Formats: sequence, structure tokens, C-alpha cells
Amino acid sequence: MTPEQVGLPAGANRRVAGLRRTEVATLAGVSVEYYTKLERGAISGASPEILDALAKALLLDDAERAHLFDLAHAASPVARPPRRRNPKCWKPHTSLQWILDAVTAGPAFVRNGRLDILATNTLARAFYKDVFDMPGQPPNIARFTFLDERAYDFYPDWEMFADVTVAILRTEAGRDPHNKELHDLIGELSTRSTDFRARWGSHNVRHHGTGFKTFHHDVVGEMTLAYEGMEMESEPGLSITVYAAEPGSPSAERMQLLASWAASEYGRPITQLPEQETSG
Repeated sequence: MTPEQVGLPAGANRRVAGLRRTEVATLAGVSVEYYTKLERGAISGASPEILDALAKALLLDDAERAHLFDLAHAASPVARPPRRRNPKCWKPHTSLQWILDAVTAGPAFVRNGRLDILATNTLARAFYKDVFDMPGQPPNIARFTFLDERAYDFYPDWEMFADVTVAILRTEAGRDPHNKELHDLIGELSTRSTDFRARWGSHNVRHHGTGFKTFHHDVVGEMTLAYEGMEMESEPGLSITVYAAEPGSPSAERMQLLASWAASEYGRPITQLPEQETSG
């Protein structure tokens, strides 16, 4: 942040581009001593009012504000850890799989905050075929992004996808900082990828809700798809993501081609019922 962003004079004798501690403390309505303790990690006792004032003083967006509250909650000595599932053993209940398979015009899948793909419809299995082709289970979007050369072709704007991937993992680390599986993944990626390591150090966070992305699938070519991410009320910490192409667009035609390829590669989707015989 710069002083001009919060209505303060820039001055000529600043040694850093951002705000001074005294300025942040004043904007948040707390003492410099207390704000210094917060900066050093003593955040567990901070009230929601203090956290909200700090978020406003630093002009945090929704994802950054939620991350601040997650950090404070996780630091509390009485905080209960989020519900965790073993991604290698978790299976979708039957009705959830029915719902995924009912989405026939685009990929639909369930993921956790670690970016493990836990359940898919047939199109998502075909869409992310290279992710499923990597060794190790469960299939993981972050490992694919940073450790598989095919990701550079699959994501035409790889830099953007890499930024988003790390921001999602950083957000999850704030929500569940003691998750061993998440720590193991971050350690692996930090060790094996300098690109990941540099991005992880920036501490960016993100809510992954809605938007458009462009992919290049090696079977059908380039597709620009809208996406929606929906948190699962019945399974806190998991979300359903659905991709869809604009109706009548070249991307929609290529998605239909991918559906045909998926049907031949993986078998007929279970929602595609046989035609009923007519009597007469």
C-alpha cells in the first residue's frame, strides 16, 4: 500500500514505499504497541472488531479479510480444526455422483482445498485426463500445474493459472494450518519447483468463485469456458466446480467433441439411458 491510497501525504523522507506502523495503527484505531504484537503473530486474542478495523485500514479485499480472520481463528488455543478427510479413501455418496453425472454439457468435479480431485463426471475425467495420468493418488491440480510439462500446453496463460493455484493453497493453509497432507504437498512443490517457491513467498490469497478461463486440450483444441465454484453445505471444505462453454460458440462445439471422445474412451455416462422401445 502507498500513503496516497489512504489519504496520507507521501513525503520525501520515507525509507519504504508502504505505510509506517504508526500510520496503520492510527488507521485501525489501536496502539502502535498492540499493532506491533499483531504483526509479530500474537493474533489469537484479537477481537472481530479489531480484525475488521485492521482489514479496513489495509484495504483488504474479501479473500484477504477472510484469510486474516482464518489466521486469528487458527491461532486461538480453543479453536477446533476443520473437518478433514483422507483424500485417498473419500468417496462421493451415491446421490452426489448422480448430480455430477447429471451435468452433461461440461466438466463437473469435486475438489478439496488442497486441490485434490475427489469425484468427477465423465467430461471432467476426460477434461483433466493428464492430471489423472500423473503418478500418485489422488489426482492433484497443483502438482500437475507445477510438476508436469503438459501443464504449459493445457494452460495457455500458465502464469495466471500458477498464481491462482498458489493463492488457493495459501488460502487453505490459513484455514487449516495444521493439515499434514497440505504441508506435505507444499513441501514437495517448494522443493521441486522454483516457480512455486517464489509465488508461495508472496502470500497472495484468493476466493475461487466465478469467471472465465481458456484451456488447450490436446484432443479437441482451445476452449474458453465459464466456471462456477460452489461450496458444499453437506461437506464443509469441499467444493463443486462446473465448467460450461457459451452456447453455439466454437468452444461449445469442441466440448461436444470432447464428450464424444470421452464416451468412447471411458464408456457411456450413467445418466445416458437407453432409448425405450416403442410398441406397435
